[in-house]
Amino acid sequence: MSSVQTIVQDGELLEREQLRCYTKQVSLYLLTYSSQGLRVKGFLAVPEGDNPRPAVIYCRGGIRRVGMVRKRRIVSMAQRGYVVFAPFYRGNEGGEGREDFGGEDRYDVFHAIPLVQSLDEVLPGPVSLIGFSRGAVMAMLAAKECSGVGPVVVWSGVSDMLATYEERVDMRRMLKRVVGHPKKQIDAYLQRSPIHWVDQVESPIFIIHGTQDTQVHVEHAKKLGTALERAGKDYTMVLYEGLDHRFPKKEDEKALDTMFLWLNTKLRLMN
Repeated sequence: MSSVQTIVQDGELLEREQLRCYTKQVSLYLLTYSSQGLRVKGFLAVPEGDNPRPAVIYCRGGIRRVGMVRKRRIVSMAQRGYVVFAPFYRGNEGGEGREDFGGEDRYDVFHAIPLVQSLDEVLPGPVSLIGFSRGAVMAMLAAKECSGVGPVVVWSGVSDMLATYEERVDMRRMLKRVVGHPKKQIDAYLQRSPIHWVDQVESPIFIIHGTQDTQVHVEHAKKLGTALERAGKDYTMVLYEGLDHRFPKKEDEKALDTMFLWLNTKLRLMN
């Protein structure tokens, strides 16, 4: 008796579990999906109502336990009328595999795009991306390599991984272990540095950065803006004077409003 083997496609939804949410205006779920044969997990926040909504993928920063997706963050975004999916990346929160800071784990964002587009709650069309900190590398890589990508937001984002190695002495051991030595494996650093390949990105880009960012220097934003300008790309940059890597609540809410106003405008032009 022959057995039938089920082939799982990348981006296929495998499990969906509803979670408790502190506000009735948003439903919260834990999704499990397929990426390169691995089971990867992430949070999905869906605003109330029966009408399909535009979607955004939130690409978290950090690595492993540092910078994990916060429920309140994506619920706050969903309250602005978007379906929000935030992958944890492989190897986190019960997911399979091991993340590698913008290497193979970039496929966890790539395959999240068709996953999100397959959801009944989501309007057909391009999916916007928001990349925070090192998540900006993930978002920009997806914009470079994937179809179906809408406008991209780079928030407190890394644009030059070699500069990160020089600036963040506290991260050097991790970077050498996960990415490689910046002289011996320089290609791995260049692949993770959007300033070197923005000419291959067609999505409009919105750069948000605090001028006193102590984790990702504001020069990352300025260098990305310069590279986009030279490449003749559609971009907007807003620098927040005196703000650090994460914004205080009041300023953060204002920045979110500005970001979603920009997203709405760009999506209307794309559709």
